[in-house]
Amino acid sequence: MQYFSGAPNIEIISHSHQYALAPDAAVVSIPELNTSLHSLYHSHSRWLLGFLYRRLGSRCDAADLVQDTFVRILKRPRQFDGERGERSYLATIARGLCVDHWRRQKLEQAWLQQLALQPEALQPSPEQRAIIVETLHEVDAMLQRLPGKVRQAFLLAQIDGLAYRDIAAHVGVSERMIKKYLAQAFVHCAILEAELDGLLVE
Repeated sequence: MQYFSGAPNIEIISHSHQYALAPDAAVVSIPELNTSLHSLYHSHSRWLLGFLYRRLGSRCDAADLVQDTFVRILKRPRQFDGERGERSYLATIARGLCVDHWRRQKLEQAWLQQLALQPEALQPSPEQRAIIVETLHEVDAMLQRLPGKVRQAFLLAQIDGLAYRDIAAHVGVSERMIKKYLAQAFVHCAILEAELDGLLVE
């Protein structure tokens, strides 16, 4: 087990020829962690932790996103033109992860505010809360992946309850196109439902 200075909550774990970046015992298995990634992590993990901490105000959240940043790089390896290029790329990934983190926080806070208005008898258990919050995050992520007009049409139909004609007027397309947009959105919903059912079964 090898620890790198500057990132006290993050370690490199080696076992059975597999490696993982793991803050606070959260392990992500990685088939191969090559020399270039070791060097990148060793050179910039401390800087990246500070970069994220200044934005998030939480060392724990910053450490989590440091891990997520390097996992992203593992999935999409690339060559860098010097240290400046390395830090620029790390910062770009980290900023995107911060945006996702803040959106998840706002979504969870909005749900908790609504939950607080419900009678105590209707309050979900801690286990149910965890499932509901994760489902909300998955639904939000699915909506973010939809093209803009598809997402707009879907929300106008599902949240505002508008008819095709009214949605078409809002979006600026024909009713026929609105039907195509909604069909596309429902396909994504069906895929997400199947994925969530699989997770819940496990």
